[in-house]
Amino acid sequence: MRRFGCLILVVAAVIVGLVAGNFIYGWTAAGPLEAERQFIVKPGSSLGMAAKAMEEEGVIKSADAFLNRAKVFGGSEPIKAGEFIIPAGASNATILSILQGGKTVQRLITIPEGTPSIIVHEKLMAEKLLTGDIPVPEEGSVLPDSYSFERGENRAAVVGRMQKAMKDTIAELWPKKTAASVVKTPEEAIILAAIVEKETALARERRTVAAVYSNRINRNMMLQADPTIIYPITKGKPLGRRIRQSEIAAVNDYNTYSMVGLPKGPIANPGRASIEAVLDPADSDYLFFVADGKGGHVFAKTLAEHNANVEKWFAIRRERGEM
Repeated sequence: MRRFGCLILVVAAVIVGLVAGNFIYGWTAAGPLEAERQFIVKPGSSLGMAAKAMEEEGVIKSADAFLNRAKVFGGSEPIKAGEFIIPAGASNATILSILQGGKTVQRLITIPEGTPSIIVHEKLMAEKLLTGDIPVPEEGSVLPDSYSFERGENRAAVVGRMQKAMKDTIAELWPKKTAASVVKTPEEAIILAAIVEKETALARERRTVAAVYSNRINRNMMLQADPTIIYPITKGKPLGRRIRQSEIAAVNDYNTYSMVGLPKGPIANPGRASIEAVLDPADSDYLFFVADGKGGHVFAKTLAEHNANVEKWFAIRRERGEM
């Protein structure tokens, strides 16, 4: 009887061991996913709700088995809402760690330098993974850059990050303003930087273009920047045709062909480099520039030099059949 009792104890121990081993193994063994998959935890979801959804989508074999093991091995950290990447073969332990860690899928929306706010608004509204409505951001308030966002995030939150980035950037750069700069306030820096941004896309030209406009302001000359003619017409979108004489002569708060000094506000959202350029323009006597036909510009100190450069540009355009 004693031997029989010992045998029962041994068998029971083995059974308990097998059950415990299976319980542990079921927590760490590879799961059913054959390929990486995105899984969304909706806001307000409990672990039980998430487990049921994962079972339905084939991420885990059993919601009940997952929850039972999670109670023992998972700790008390709550799961996060968002979109997660679950790797192929992920174990229950790995999956819970991912959901508790909150490392959600990050996507990017890119705002190129010189993008007007009306286009920023259109890009954000066209992004279907974002939610909520927003007004067109104030012109010049957004710093062009690439911004990450999560599925379901509110558009207002994304705009808030873009605008904070601009505020932080101008706050950082303003103390670096040199004596050569003509802008008197951070707001003026953004206004002039937006013109520079729209006039040249070449990094090597920014400080020289900024110098041209700075020299014109110092001499009380009109800036005569073509993009300022277009802005009141299209809010910064491409005009799609040649500028009319009536538009060149139009009197408004933006057209620098009919006014001296800066426009009343920015005509686009300038990038960091253009802001730096107007805060530290090149040491130059240039007062004019015109396209060189190669994607850049040729600069001049006198009107006579400029007129000669314009004639060369017109000759290039005639050769191209543009005139």
